Amino acid sequence: MKRRQFFIASGASIATLAVGGCARPRRLQAKIAALRDAMAARVAQNEFPGAVWLVAHGGDVAVDAVGVSAIDGTTPMRRDTIFRIASMTKAVTSAAVLMLVEEGKLTLDAPVERWLPELANRRVLRRQDGPVNDTVPAQRAITVRDLLTFTLGFGLLFDDTLPIQRAIDALELVNGRPVPMTPHAPDEWMRRFGTLPLMHQPGERWMYNTGSLLQGVLVRRVSGQPFEAFVKERITRPLGMRDTDFFVPPDKLSRFAGCGFFTDPQSRTKTRMDQDGTASAYATAPVFPSGAGGLVSTVDDYLTFARMLLNGGVHQGRRLLSEQSVRDMTRDQLTPEQKAASTFFPGFFDTNGWGYGVGITTAPDPVSQVPGRYGWDGGFGTSWINDPGRNLIAIVMTQSSDFLFSGGRDAFWRGVYAAVA
Repeated sequence: MKRRQFFIASGASIATLAVGGCARPRRLQAKIAALRDAMAARVAQNEFPGAVWLVAHGGDVAVDAVGVSAIDGTTPMRRDTIFRIASMTKAVTSAAVLMLVEEGKLTLDAPVERWLPELANRRVLRRQDGPVNDTVPAQRAITVRDLLTFTLGFGLLFDDTLPIQRAIDALELVNGRPVPMTPHAPDEWMRRFGTLPLMHQPGERWMYNTGSLLQGVLVRRVSGQPFEAFVKERITRPLGMRDTDFFVPPDKLSRFAGCGFFTDPQSRTKTRMDQDGTASAYATAPVFPSGAGGLVSTVDDYLTFARMLLNGGVHQGRRLLSEQSVRDMTRDQLTPEQKAASTFFPGFFDTNGWGYGVGITTAPDPVSQVPGRYGWDGGFGTSWINDPGRNLIAIVMTQSSDFLFSGGRDAFWRGVYAAVA
């Protein structure tokens, strides 16, 4: 057996040994064992070099892994491997905003221009594909709630030919994939963003991503702290999330997963999404810590955050968020009209809604006939769900977006539900 094949095969055993604990977790470990073969098959097909996953059912926790931590590498995936979690950052960012709402420093329906004056007196494109100077006045101000629900009228596009997208790129705002990161500090980023019109009227439709970028700046302005300092002080440190941050320090780079590929669905060409090790965009502290996709984390760290939400905002007897904030964060906040106007994820809103930083299932789907789970994905190849009805948390981490779009993620979730049913 070749050395790399040995490590791919043995990664699961190493992760299983790391679980430990009493008989009940071992029973859960046996239940999720069937997931390993399917994930190992995808590793063998070079969909991703390796993966780590965690399932928590009630008080039982089981962890497993396959493969290696980098393309052509030999280091096995481990329970404490650090991953770029991309858009799984969004839930953490929304939690930070809600903490400021609970303190009375923000009001959900207040115009956000009170704290982000760059968003005052907005103009709106007459047509999304029209010139950036062909605009009409905004019919109302953008509110804090609009940022949380992604209904501010500005979001991620996948068409580089659109004038507004060319303007975003020219300003280096990085409103899409997290890498390369924007070179602009938050205030300069806001100044540049304020020169652009909105794509649609505020409140008209759901548009992905930008709301979380603005939330991060909002937390900074309202709290008087750098966004990353607020997240550490109020969320990651109280939860004991020791490996969750906006960059990987030098002493942890040996545990940092290498980055996989994104396969273009049309051309089938593969693009490396980030460099590895010290060359990674996440190996140094960013100028603009992204509330949309800037965090790195581990399965155990994110479990702690997810469990806090499942417990109604409480961690080990300490309340971080109110029960009402958690309920609002994890329920569908969109109107049927806002969903109907959104075309970003075709078919998504047939069975899903959007809360604050998380998607929520609103109807039976191929994963579960009982709606109500919530969570989100990260574009580098990570995914998370909480299912309050089953007292279930599950997290899977790879570093290849192909896992999300090849059917691998959906098959994995079906496997989780089959295991714990």
